[in-house]
Amino acid sequence: MLQHPQSSRASVARAFPLVLLALALALTLPAAGRNKKSASADAPKPGDQRTKVYLDISKIVWPNPPAIARIRFVDLFTGQKVDPTLFASKKAKQKWMDRLAGAQSADQVDMSKLPYQLLRPFGVAFDSKGRVYTADQGVAAIFIFDPETKSVELIGNGSHANFGLILGLAIDDNDRIFVSDTKLHRVLVLNAKHEQEASIGMDMLANPGGLAIDKDNRFLYVVDTGNDVVDVFDADTFKLLRKIGKSSRKHTQTDPGTFSLPTNVALDREGNVYVTDTFNNRVEIFDADGNFISMFGKNGDGPGEFERPKGIAVDADGHIWVVDSAQDRVKVFDRDGRLLIYFGTHGDYPGQFRAAYGIAIDNKNRVITSETFPGRLQLFRYVTDAEAADEKARREGAEQKSAEAVVPEQKPAALPSQGTAVMENKNSAAH
Repeated sequence: MLQHPQSSRASVARAFPLVLLALALALTLPAAGRNKKSASADAPKPGDQRTKVYLDISKIVWPNPPAIARIRFVDLFTGQKVDPTLFASKKAKQKWMDRLAGAQSADQVDMSKLPYQLLRPFGVAFDSKGRVYTADQGVAAIFIFDPETKSVELIGNGSHANFGLILGLAIDDNDRIFVSDTKLHRVLVLNAKHEQEASIGMDMLANPGGLAIDKDNRFLYVVDTGNDVVDVFDADTFKLLRKIGKSSRKHTQTDPGTFSLPTNVALDREGNVYVTDTFNNRVEIFDADGNFISMFGKNGDGPGEFERPKGIAVDADGHIWVVDSAQDRVKVFDRDGRLLIYFGTHGDYPGQFRAAYGIAIDNKNRVITSETFPGRLQLFRYVTDAEAADEKARREGAEQKSAEAVVPEQKPAALPSQGTAVMENKNSAAH
């Protein structure tokens, strides 16, 4: 039925207040519902025991208390400090055609301002100032961390030198940097100013890996993984002096004194040479002239066995630290191959590892490790045998004083009285 225009306007006028009321209710009721839902979501549920956990890194030690700690976690490094404002949401300016099509503008991050972060660090070393160096294949750069100031420097590809796939790292007393490059088949030498000084072994190295420097005898040890040997160079003239092991490209050698895909090398104070024979899952020891001495280790997942040993270092007491890459553990042995202690497992917490690789120890008994999956370094402190002995003596002295304070000293007067009584009994018996 058609209505007269005037009557229709009158009906609309009468209904207008009701429309406003309905609209107000429609706007307020859902909001109230949303607030109620949000409040109920934020409210703790029955049995919800979530709490914030703070990790006291000063208590991360091995072995666990009350035993005397021999290894202490100190710090970890991943790169430069991240500025959160770099990741603030920034909308790109849209063109008029995008706006007309209804396209959404994407959040943008200025990649040029991102801090330098570790991606795949491998070799590690300390310089004379106690700074930590690592060769990062992913960034194609050498990172320099200062544990005291927390600052980070970078020896970049192209700006200081040309890198392919850098791997091993060593630093001498003059802070010259030796870095192996598996892609360019060489060891690059940089001076203390990070300027390229020399290039070693391009005509002989297949896949150079771990490096070590005998600072007293001026020898540079280069593990050539591709040739299954360790090449020994003069650290100043860069002349090849000798080879340790037997050259092979088949990686099937198992005899003592030979290698199958070795990866890293370390030295002790006497100049003895320690090599991780990775594919044979063992450590081989040679004297300073390259003569075979002994070896230890075999394949297995036990604490004293290996599954792809990689990094190796020797501490001030002559203990041998070996990074087991497959087990993500660091194992410490004596010269005879007896396991003394180990730490680590798969994980992301301090003291855990993912694809652990390199290790180095400085003259302050600090231990640095690298791992390639999270892209980070971890710093530990080795408690020496002398320090552990001092701590043991301190504890025993404290226990002695505590015992003397609790138990009063016995008076010796009781002994003569007992002796007198005995003598009297003897006299009475004689009568």
